[in-house]
Amino acid sequence: MKIVIIGDGKVGYKLAKQLSVENYDVVMIDSNEKKMRFAVDRLDIACVTGDGASAEVQKQADVPHADLVIACTSADECNMLSCLIARRLGAKHTIARVRNPVYFGQIGLLKEDLHLSMAVNPELIVADEISRLLLFPDASKIETFVKGRVELIEFPIPENNRVIGMSLAEMYNKLQIKVLVCAVEHCGEVLIPDGDYVIRKGDRLHIAASHREVELFFKILGKHREKIRKVIICGGGRVAYYLSVQLCSLGMQVKIIEKNEARCEELCELLPKAVIINGDATDHDLLIEEGIEDADAFVSLTGMDEENIITSLFAKSQGIDKIIAKVNEDRRARMVEDFGIDSIVSAKTATADAILSYVRARKNSQGSANVETMYQLVDEQVEALEFIIKSETRYTGIPLKNLSLKPNNLIACIARKRQIIIPGGDDCMEVGDSVIVVTMEKRLEDIEDILV
Repeated sequence: MKIVIIGDGKVGYKLAKQLSVENYDVVMIDSNEKKMRFAVDRLDIACVTGDGASAEVQKQADVPHADLVIACTSADECNMLSCLIARRLGAKHTIARVRNPVYFGQIGLLKEDLHLSMAVNPELIVADEISRLLLFPDASKIETFVKGRVELIEFPIPENNRVIGMSLAEMYNKLQIKVLVCAVEHCGEVLIPDGDYVIRKGDRLHIAASHREVELFFKILGKHREKIRKVIICGGGRVAYYLSVQLCSLGMQVKIIEKNEARCEELCELLPKAVIINGDATDHDLLIEEGIEDADAFVSLTGMDEENIITSLFAKSQGIDKIIAKVNEDRRARMVEDFGIDSIVSAKTATADAILSYVRARKNSQGSANVETMYQLVDEQVEALEFIIKSETRYTGIPLKNLSLKPNNLIACIARKRQIIIPGGDDCMEVGDSVIVVTMEKRLEDIEDILV
């Protein structure tokens, strides 16, 4: 499968790195020659230096024979135009990163005329993720499947919790709730556990269940935080805008602290229900003055990872329970988790996951099951994929206990019409089901790939 990526920014580079590892034929276009040399030296890809919106440059990158063109430069207009030109030249499918709320709000009108297969809005994806974390503050990370009906949550086991020392089989039996532990992280090691696994202090569990069952799980564990009502957001960019719209509609009190005065005036018009403060969020005196100690949640969304980390650590020192920081650099994200900041979000990772889901689905469009959604977990060591079974195959209608799975693979959940099934040995997969698979293998494209 031939893929052309236009734009060698954070998202473009991450996509090129992951796709080249999965043996896709990748060509990257960017006008910055230094970046192109850096990419060629480190990745197994071809590079073309030039303007991605130029038909001549696209021809040099062999766009006319491309299966997919992904335009992810920093300019929405360039991305949309590049995709239009790519389709005119013969590219089969195109994806554009579109971040401007005005453009994205009318993408339904533009998509057909631009011949776009998909439009990705990183800031909206991240705002959705943060909103879920604020609605469900016990979790440190939440991914959703089956249009939000199934959740995969990351949950750090607190000290002295009643489940420490229990095997998973024992926990399921005693608690009598329909959840499944899909992956366990402990001291940097990751495994996909069976029922004999014994929960230890310091474990981070990745649990699949319906929203209602997850709520019940936390209540039974006695780990249920109060609902979040007051939120302080540092930084007034696009993520803050999308997030504030969602939180205000849920009745939460939102206060945004933004350095740029002109942007503050814009936000005052766009968000009449939010309080907008013009100031520097790294000024600890300002945060105290604005009532940080009374906030239920603190979300740091400035454009600088370092600022987000520093302000989040200060919020932690003020006793705030729920802290979320936007950290795009992978190495910094790993470091921040050690500091005790419970939730990290990344626009780069969210965008890459959304686009990789589409790529896997396209590659396997002739298979028995389509990839609908994909997330990378635990520092990209684990993948969680949602497949939709399209046709009868050797594994449909067979009880799971009679199917042999390769090691480090797990069928975590089956969604059938309105029913959410945490599967046991007697359950079967059927045509039309959404099936969530958790795996430590890479390049999974079909449910067939996990069977012996």
